[in-house]
Amino acid sequence: MATQTSMDEFVIPLSRISMRDVARVGGKNASLGEMIGALSDAGIRVPGGFAVTVDAYWAFVEHNDLKRQIDELTDLVDPTAQHARVIAAEIQAAFRRGRMPEPVAAKICDAYHAMLAESGEDKLPVAVRSSATAEDMPNASFAGQQDTYLYVRGCEEILRRVKDCFASLYNERAIAYRAENAIDDADLALSVVVQRMVRSDSGSAGVAFSLDTETGNQDMVVISGAWGLGESVVQGSVDPDEFQVFAPLLERDVSPIVDRSAGAKKSMIVPVWSGDGFTVRAVDTPPEKARRLCLDDASVLELARWVKRIEAHYGHPVDVEWALDGETQELFIVQARPETVISNRTDSGMCRTRISQKGAPLTRGVAIGDGAVSGRVRQVVSPEFQDEFQDGEILVTEMTDPNWLPVMRRAAAIVTENGGRTSHAAIVARELGLPAITGAEGAMEALRPGTEVTVSCCEGSIGRVYEGRALIETEEIDLSDCQETRTKVMLNLADPTRAPKWWRLPADGVGLARLEFIVANQIGAHPSALLNPAMVDCEATRRKVEALIGTYEDGRAYFIDKLSTGIAKIAATVWPNPVVVRTSDFKTNEYRDLLGGSVFEQHEENPMLGWRGVSRYLHPDYAEAFAMECEALRRVRMEIGFDNVHVMLPFCRTTGEARDVLDLLRRHGLTRGENGLKILVMCEVPSNVFQVDGFCELFDGFSIGSNDLTQLILGVERDSGRLSSLFNENDPAVRTAIETVIQRAHVHGKTVGLCGQAPSDNPEFARFLVDAGIDSISVVPDSFAGVKKLVWDIEAPEPVLQISAAE
Repeated sequence: MATQTSMDEFVIPLSRISMRDVARVGGKNASLGEMIGALSDAGIRVPGGFAVTVDAYWAFVEHNDLKRQIDELTDLVDPTAQHARVIAAEIQAAFRRGRMPEPVAAKICDAYHAMLAESGEDKLPVAVRSSATAEDMPNASFAGQQDTYLYVRGCEEILRRVKDCFASLYNERAIAYRAENAIDDADLALSVVVQRMVRSDSGSAGVAFSLDTETGNQDMVVISGAWGLGESVVQGSVDPDEFQVFAPLLERDVSPIVDRSAGAKKSMIVPVWSGDGFTVRAVDTPPEKARRLCLDDASVLELARWVKRIEAHYGHPVDVEWALDGETQELFIVQARPETVISNRTDSGMCRTRISQKGAPLTRGVAIGDGAVSGRVRQVVSPEFQDEFQDGEILVTEMTDPNWLPVMRRAAAIVTENGGRTSHAAIVARELGLPAITGAEGAMEALRPGTEVTVSCCEGSIGRVYEGRALIETEEIDLSDCQETRTKVMLNLADPTRAPKWWRLPADGVGLARLEFIVANQIGAHPSALLNPAMVDCEATRRKVEALIGTYEDGRAYFIDKLSTGIAKIAATVWPNPVVVRTSDFKTNEYRDLLGGSVFEQHEENPMLGWRGVSRYLHPDYAEAFAMECEALRRVRMEIGFDNVHVMLPFCRTTGEARDVLDLLRRHGLTRGENGLKILVMCEVPSNVFQVDGFCELFDGFSIGSNDLTQLILGVERDSGRLSSLFNENDPAVRTAIETVIQRAHVHGKTVGLCGQAPSDNPEFARFLVDAGIDSISVVPDSFAGVKKLVWDIEAPEPVLQISAAE
C-alpha cells in the first residue's frame, strides 16, 4: 500500500474526472465524470457532484491502523467458507469505529457546501455511492457488491455514510465475490461519489441495457423501470415495466418501440422523514399509478438514444441506471458500466432446447436464459438460511440481492416471486449460466418444498415451472455450412416472444409471419368482441374481454397496439431483410374458439371452404375488424419504422376479389408500391394457377400454400386421417401447378416462394422446387440450417474434371 497523505487530493469534482482516473476514483465515478465531460453536448444529463478519492480511503485506513487488522483477519480463514461472515462483520465494525482524518473531513464538507451554494438549498439531498477500483472488469461486473445510501442530507450524515461505503468493501458478499473471481485484495481501494439526488421518488427510475439481455442482439435496447427510486428495479423487489426499442431506427423520424410490457409495480421505494433525516422504504403504489406505464414514449426513445450514444462512446455494450425527475420531468443517467455477461460470450453457434412429457403447469413468470432443468424445490426466505440448501436444487424465494450470491452459485435454477429481466436475480443467473424465472407471483405457495419440478425458459419470453421431471433435449445448431444460395431460405415465424432468439440465423428474411398466433395468444379475444364487448352475451366472458382491454382507451386501441408491436418484434429479428406478413386466416370454427367469438361466428359445415381469407375482409360483418389489422400494419411500417414489412393476402379466390381488396387496402393506407410496400398473394386455390397471368397484373408475387393447394387439387381434406395416404404435395398434379405458377410469374417479373413444411421433410420435393426456379423457401427456424445446406448442395455445380496434357 502506498500512501501520500501529505499531497493527496481527497475530493475531486465529477466535472474534472474522466476514464483516465479509474485508479483514483473507481469505475463508477470515472464513468460519471467521463459522461459529464464528453457526452453533455449530446444532450445526456448526469447529476453533478464530487468523488471522495481512494487517497481519502487510504488516509482513513492509515489513520485508524486498519490495514493491519484487515490482514490479520483475512489471513485466518478461506474467505469462501461459511464463517467468513464473522470476519466481514469484524472488519466492518473496525471501519465504522474509525475516525475520519480532519483534512479529509474538511475537504468533503467544503465540497458539499459548494454544492449547496450552487443549488440554493439549505440541505441538498444527495446520493452517497461506492465506487471500487476493481469494478466493471471484463470478466466480473461487481454490480451491487458495495453499498449505496440515498437521500443523505447534511455534512455529518455524509461523513458517516462515506465511512459505511468504505466498510462495504469488506462485506461478506464482496469478499466472496472477489474470491470467486480470483481478485486480489492487496491493493484494492474504494472511492465514493456524493451526487445530487434526482427526485425520482416523485418520478420513476430503473436500468437499461444497450443490447437484448436474453439474446445478445445489440440492435435492441432493453429498458426496465418502476415508480419511485430505482433500487426496487435493481433489487428485484418489484415487477417493473419493460420497453424494447430497435436501435437502428432511432435516428429516423419514427417511434421504434417494439414492446411495452406493464409490470404490476405493487410497491415503490420513497424517502421518509424520520425526525433527524431521511430513510428510504417501500410503500404501496397507488392503484391508479400502478396501472400506468412509468415512462411515456418520448422518454423511452430519448433514453434509448442516450444508451446507444454511451455505448458508442465507450466502444462496448453498457448497462446504465436512469432516473426521471418527477418535478422537472427531466431524464438523468446516474450510472453507466460495461455489460460484462452477454457481450463476453464467444460462442457463435446456437443451442436449441426442447422439453416434452411435461407435467401440470405450476407457475409462470419472465424467462431468463433459454434453457431448462429439473430438480428439487428448496424455498429459502433469507440468505441466513443458505446452509440448508443442497447443490443442484431449485432455489425458490421472493427476491435476491448480492447477499444471496453464495447460495445462487449452488442452484440448478432460480425462481423469484418478484423482479423482471434486469433484476439482481436475472443478472446473476445470466452470469452463472442458470435458467431463472422472475416475477413468478405466488411461486412460494405453488412450488412445494421437496417436490420435483422442471423449470423451462425455452418456450419464449414466458418461463414456466412444470410438475415433475420433463424430458429435456438440447441440440447444437451448426451454422458453419450456411453459405449464400440463389434460392432464398427464409423463416416462418408466428410467436413474437420466441422470434428474437433466432436473430443469429443468416436467414434471407421472413417468408411467412402468421397473424393468427398473435391474435390468439398475445391479444386473446375475437376482434369483434374487443370492438363490441357489450354484444358478448355471457357476463363472465364479457368481463374477461374488458379485463384484456384494461387501461387502453378501448378495444380498438388494445388490438392495434398488441398486433403492431407483435409484428414489429418479428420484423426486428431479420432487419433489414423482408418480412412478409400474412393477414389473418382463421376459419370460422377457429374464430368461434376465440374469447367472445361464438357471438360473431356462424356454424359452417366445411370451414376450410367457407368464410375465410379475402372474402371475410370484404364482408360488412368483418370490415371494422379488418380495418384494425390494416391500421396495425400501417403503423408498423410508417410509425414504428419497419418498412421491410410487406403484406400477403390469403385465400383470394378470384381476380375480382383481388381488385376489391387492393382498393380496400389503399383506403386503409396500404397502397401497393407506396414507400416500397409490396403486396403478395397466397397461391393456394386452383383458380390462382388457372388465372395466374391475371393475378400477376395485380400483385408483386406469390407464396405457394402447399397444404391448401394440395387438398384442393387432389380433393383430399388435409386433416382427414383416412385419406392421409393420398395427401401428397409431391403428386404430379401439384408439381405441374407449382411449375406453371413459377414459369408464368417469372415471365411477368414476379417472385414465387413456398412457405410449407414439405421442403424440410422431403429432400426430393426441395430439389424439385429449386430445379423449377422457385425464388424462396420459407421454413420453421429449427429446420433452417438443414434446409439451407440442402439448397446449397442442390445448387452447387458439379466439379469440372481436369485432364492434364500428358494424359
